[in-house]
Parts: sequence; C-alpha cells; structure tokens
Amino acid sequence: MPGLRRLSSAGETLPRRSREKMNRAPVDDAFSDTESESDVASHLSAQAGVKRLEATAALWSKWSLIFAYGGLYMMAYATSLEGQVTTNLTVFATSSFKAHALISTVSVIQGVVLSIVKPPMAKVADVWGRFEAFSFSVFLFTLGYIQQAAANNVKTYAAAQIFYSAGATGLQILQQIFIADTSDLLNRAIVSTVPDIPYLLNVWIGPPIANSILKNLTWRWGYGIWAIVLPVAYLPLALALSLNQRKASNMGILPPSPFVGKDWVYTLKSLWFEMDIFGLLLLLVGVALLLIPLTLGASAPGDWSNGSIIAMLVCGLVCLCLFPLWERSPRLAPRAFFPPHLFQSTTVIAGVLIAFFYFMVYYLSVQPYFYSYLLVVQGKSVSAAGHITQTFTFTATVTSILTSIVIKYTKHYKYFVTAGACIYLLGVVMMLRYRTEGVTDAFLIGCQVCVGIGGGMLHVPAQLGVQASVGHGEVGAVTAAFLTILEIGGAVGSAISGAIWSANVPVKLAKYLPEETRDQAREIFGSVKVASTEYAMGTPTRIAINRAYQETMTKILTVA
Repeated sequence: MPGLRRLSSAGETLPRRSREKMNRAPVDDAFSDTESESDVASHLSAQAGVKRLEATAALWSKWSLIFAYGGLYMMAYATSLEGQVTTNLTVFATSSFKAHALISTVSVIQGVVLSIVKPPMAKVADVWGRFEAFSFSVFLFTLGYIQQAAANNVKTYAAAQIFYSAGATGLQILQQIFIADTSDLLNRAIVSTVPDIPYLLNVWIGPPIANSILKNLTWRWGYGIWAIVLPVAYLPLALALSLNQRKASNMGILPPSPFVGKDWVYTLKSLWFEMDIFGLLLLLVGVALLLIPLTLGASAPGDWSNGSIIAMLVCGLVCLCLFPLWERSPRLAPRAFFPPHLFQSTTVIAGVLIAFFYFMVYYLSVQPYFYSYLLVVQGKSVSAAGHITQTFTFTATVTSILTSIVIKYTKHYKYFVTAGACIYLLGVVMMLRYRTEGVTDAFLIGCQVCVGIGGGMLHVPAQLGVQASVGHGEVGAVTAAFLTILEIGGAVGSAISGAIWSANVPVKLAKYLPEETRDQAREIFGSVKVASTEYAMGTPTRIAINRAYQETMTKILTVA
C-alpha cells in the first residue's frame, strides 16, 4: 500500500541537519551512577514501550494494515460526524440553562483538557500499547457524552467536557501516532490526512442533522446517540490492533509490561515520573485558573474585584511560573512530557508558535461566537449557519490534502507555511470588513474559504517540520507537544472571546434596547434562541440586539 511501511523511517528523507542537532542534545543517562531508582524505573518502562512498538509494528502485513486503516477511517468518520453535529448544538445546550455566554467557558475547558491529555496519552500508548490506549480513550469519550446528555445544569454540562475532551484528544493523538508508526516521513504528510477526509462530506451533513434533532427531538439526543455510535465504530480498529498485538505475544517477541511482578509502590512511583504527574497538574491547573476567570469575570458578583476571580488568577499565574522550573529539573521531572532538549531546535520553536497563534486566531474569529452572530445578526437558520461556519473545515481539509501531496513530490514545506500565514491573515481581515448586517452569503462564505485555505496550508506543513526535526523515538513526544500548544492557543482565544463578549453584550443591550424590553436584557443575553427567534427582524428590539452582537463581534475580530 503506497505510503505505508511496517516500520516508520523518520530519518530517511528530509534534510538531517536539525535532526542530528536534536540527537546530539544532552539527555539524562538512564544508567548513570547518580540516577535514582525512580529514574531507572521510568527509563525501563519507556524502553519497554519502544520495544513493544517495534515488535508490533514489524508484524503488520499489507492486508492487516489496510484493514487497520479502514478501521481508523471508520472511527474518524464517526468522530467527524459527531463534531459537525454537536458543534451546532452547544449554543442551544448552554442557552437552555440561560447561560449562552458560557460557550466560551465550555471551549476553554475543552481546550485545556485537549492540550493536557495529549502527552500522557502518548506515554500510555508507549508503555501499555496502542490497543489499550485507544480503548481507554473511547471509554472516556463515551462517558463524557452520557454525562452531557444527562446534564441538568450548566455546571454538569461544563464538567462533562473533561471526560469528553480527554477521550476526544486521546483519539486524536493516537490516530496520528498510529500513522507515524506505520508510514515513512514523506508519505506521512498525506497519510496523516486520513482522519480528516470524512470532514469533506460531514461538514454538509452535520448541520441538517443538528437542525432535525432540534426540531424533532431535543439537544440531549444529539449528544446521547454518540455514546452508542462511537464504540461500535471503534470495533474494527480494536480488532486489528488486538490481533496484531496478540500475534506478537504468541510469537514471543512482545516484551511484557514493565510492571509485571512489581508491587504497587514501585508501579505508582514509576508512573509518577513516567507520566510527569505533577508537571501535568501544574500545567492543567495553571492554564485553567488563568483562562476560565477571563470568561466569568464580567458576570461574577463584583465583576473583576470578586475575591474568587482574583484568587484563581493569582494561583494560575503561580502554577504557570512553577511549571518550567519543574520541567527543567532532571531530578523532579526525569521524564518531562515537555522535554527541554526538544525546544533547542528552532524548527520546533517556530512550529509550536505557529500552532499557538493559528488556533488562537481561529477561536477569536470562527469560534465560539461567530455561529451565534450568524443566527442573530444575519438571521440564518441552524443549517445555514452551520454550513457557513463549517466551510472553514471543508476548505482547510481539502487544502491540507493538496498541500500534503505537493510536499511529497517537492520535498519542501516552508513555502506553504509562509503563504498560508498570509492568506489566513487576509481571511480574518475580510471577516472584519464584511461583518455588517445583511451582507450576502457570498461574502460570508468567501471569508471562510480564505481563512480555511490559509489554515490548511499552515497546519500540516508546520506539524511535519516539527516531526522532521527529531528522531523516530521522539516523534510521539514532539507531536504531543505541537498539538498541546496548538490547543492551548485555542483555549487562550476562547478565553479572550468570552471576556470581550461577557463585558460588552450585556452593557450594549442595556444601552440599546427600547424601554419596553429593557428588563428582558438578561434573558436575551442568556439565550441565543430568545435573541434569534423571539423578536422579528426590523423590530426595535431586534435592531438593538443585532447592534449589540455586531459591535461586540467587531471587537473580537479586531483582536484576531
């Protein structure tokens, strides 16, 4: 099968200068005289993980690999369709709790969890195996959707994002790691787009399905159904992974788990260092406590002078200041999930910065409030608003596939990053220009096409460049770092959007609403359904609502 190999050969094709520099970077000697028992345990578990990877990767036959990729595509299709449906339900779920503005808080929680889970999930896959890691992610994903469907308040709904996002990001990173395991570097750019292919169809199917669910059922069904669909869709890939792993075990070439025969103290101690648990908590708590208050401050009692808001901001800042100190300590974090030596490469640094700002701008322009803006200011239906916002996904997917093909034959990726950044910026400027009420669909869609082309030309080449700068043994770690910082950028963008929205829309509604509906400002602010359906276009109240939304969206796009 073209582009697929039994063993990945990350060092065979692209220029090796940066990779050799990375390989010469200082690393801890796993068996030095001064190394602690925990360091040895962590090293042994990591080495066992690499051996398990090599043993299973060597046994893939042509047809078993085709079957595995078929299963991967089926699962990617299910998660893609799920995303296209539920994206259109979030504003209605939060609005049912009179908390429409908190969609940014939900996005921040998702972004934080999506960013933090990637590195430890990559290590789980290395230590225990791909099958076990995939299965655990599917379990978390299913649990999250059950909790969302059953939520009785916005706090429960927001908390459910933790399990859902952990499962979703686990699947995301594991799909890319599986692809990296079974493809060479030049073909990896093309093969890595396999999970994205379903978006080409589902961007058009998802919004009508969401619209049908809202009309005939409730938004809860739109979440609950995926707790059934995804486990079923995962079965073919689970079968392929488990059979391949069992084959290696039966042949006696699959090393046993490093924890077999060890007591629980040894296991916990090893996992503490192998997973870098404390570093993970520092980053998780730091980012969450710094960003979530930004979305809540304007609506909290006492606004920004609220003691809880101040305490969260201070604690978050302290945790983020401690995080790099912890990660740089060989004694405290011998297996840091952000290994400092990875960031000695300028390619890695440039790649992760591009990822950060790319997703930050996305969550200031396309998400999370652009969909609400289309429903209210432009008066679009659920399907029409969904199609416009998902034009970005479609365009970015097509562009990334075409870009990957060109990279394969030209062996250059830097030109695409530069061109993509310029086109991406142009698209955001166009969104700012064509933001007024009554603008035609052609302009709205054209802006999303431009942003999507730029995004598609940015993401894949930047990720490929980061992966090419390290050896095969560190592809998982550097991929996790890239995707982690990308998601943190999205969380930052969501937090800024939420802060601007919460601080401006209520004030503008109170200012512009006519006297007879001014007392309903809180209800209008809390529900996009009320704002978009209760008052007809052209009425004084709707004119005031549209003006408040439009002026606030202008500020958000200006920041973007």
